[in-house]
Amino acid sequence: MSLVNVSFMVLASILVLFMTPGLAFFYGGLVSKRNVVNTMLSVFVMTGVAIMLWVVIGYSLSFVGDHGGVIGNLSHPFMSHLNLNALTATKIPVGLYSLFQMMFAIITPALFVGAVVGRIRFKFLLLFLVAWSILVYYPMVHLVWSPNGLLAKIGTVDFAGGTVVHINAGVTAFVLSAFLGKRIKFGDIPHTHYNLPWVLLGTTILWIGWYGFNAGSALGVNNVAIQATITTTVATATAMVTWLFLDMSLKGKPTLVGVCTGTLCGLVGITPAAGFVTISGAFWIGMIATFGSYYFVTVLKDRIGVDDALDAFGCHGVSGIIGSIATGLFATRSVNSSLSTNGLFYGGGFHLFGIQVAATVVTICFVTIMGIVIIKGLQLIMPMRVDSVEEKLGLDKGEHGEEADYAIDLSEDVARTQSDLSLYATEFKGQTAHLRH
Repeated sequence: MSLVNVSFMVLASILVLFMTPGLAFFYGGLVSKRNVVNTMLSVFVMTGVAIMLWVVIGYSLSFVGDHGGVIGNLSHPFMSHLNLNALTATKIPVGLYSLFQMMFAIITPALFVGAVVGRIRFKFLLLFLVAWSILVYYPMVHLVWSPNGLLAKIGTVDFAGGTVVHINAGVTAFVLSAFLGKRIKFGDIPHTHYNLPWVLLGTTILWIGWYGFNAGSALGVNNVAIQATITTTVATATAMVTWLFLDMSLKGKPTLVGVCTGTLCGLVGITPAAGFVTISGAFWIGMIATFGSYYFVTVLKDRIGVDDALDAFGCHGVSGIIGSIATGLFATRSVNSSLSTNGLFYGGGFHLFGIQVAATVVTICFVTIMGIVIIKGLQLIMPMRVDSVEEKLGLDKGEHGEEADYAIDLSEDVARTQSDLSLYATEFKGQTAHLRH
C-alpha cells in the first residue's frame, strides 16, 4: 500500500464524517426553538443508521457485481469474504475505500432532512432513510461510480457527488416537501432561527469537511487532489461573495444566513467538477450556481408553493444540477488526463456536455419516481405527518420529550413580575407612596 495515500484517505474519511455533525449544527441553528432537538437528531442519527446499512448490504449493492448496470448484488453481506486488503489503483486497501464511501452514505440522506423539519414523524423519516438508502442511494452510486454502471458507461463524470449526492438529496427533499405540505406556521418561520452562531459554526465545519469530500475523491495524493482543493476554495469564496452582493443589492442588507447559504451553494456547485476544472472554471461555476440557487430560493420557491423548510432543494438540488451540467462546459484534460474529452468551452464540442445533461435528467427522473414509490409504500403502514397539535407544540417535546433550552426565558419572568404588581397594586400603595416625593 502507499502509506502517503492511505494516510491521506484516512484523514479525508474523518473529514467527511465531521460534515454530518456540522450539518446538524447548520440545520439546528436555522429552525425554530421548538424543533432544534428533532432536527439535530434526525441528521446525526444517520451516522449510526447509514454505517450499519453500508456494512450489511450497502457496499455489496454499490460496488460488487452488476444487475443491468443499475445495482450490484448481495454476495458479501457484512462485507464477508471480501479481501479488504486488496489494493485499488491508487494503492489504498479496499477496506479503506469502502470506509471513505461509507461517509458519503451518511451525509447524503442527512442533507434532505432540512426540507421536512417540524412536521414529519420521526419513525416515518427513519424508515424512509433506510428504504431510500437501499432503493435510491446505492443504485445511484452503482450507476455513476461503479465501472459497470449505466451512467458510467456512457461517460458521465461526477468527481465527488453532483448527481450521486446533491441532485439525489435535493430532489428527494423536494418530493418529500411536496407530499408533506406546508408547515402550519409557514409565514413566521424566517423570523425564528434558533441560533445564528450555530449556523456559522455548521457552515465552517461543512467547508472544512468538504476538503475530505472533494480532495479525497482523487483517492490519493496527486495533482488532481491539489486541484480539487484549490477549486473548492475558489468556488466557495466566489459563491459566498455573490450571495452577499445579491442580498445587499436586492434586499438592502447583508445577512449571516445569506452568506452561509451562499457558501454552501459554492461547495455544492463545485463538487461534481472539482477535479476536472481550472481555477477560472471554479470561479464561474461558483457564481452561476449561486445565481441559480438565489433565484430559486427568493422567487421560484414561493411560486411553486412547495415548503422546503431549509432550502435543501434550493441549495443542493439547484446548485448540484448547475454544477453537474457546468462540468460538461468547463472540464478540461489539462487538469485531469483521465477525461476522455474536453468540455464545450475547451474545444471538446457538445459530446461531454450532452452526456452531463442526460445524466442529470436521468438522475432527477429516477430519484423522483423512486421517492414517490417509497413515500406511497410507507404511507400504507403509517402516517407521514405529525398532527396539528404536536406541530404547534414542537417536535422536540412531541416526538422526543426533550428541549434545546431548559432555562425559563427572562421575558417570561418579567411578564410574571409585572402581572403580580398589577394584580396586587393596592397592597403596595401605602408602602410605595412616599417614593413619589
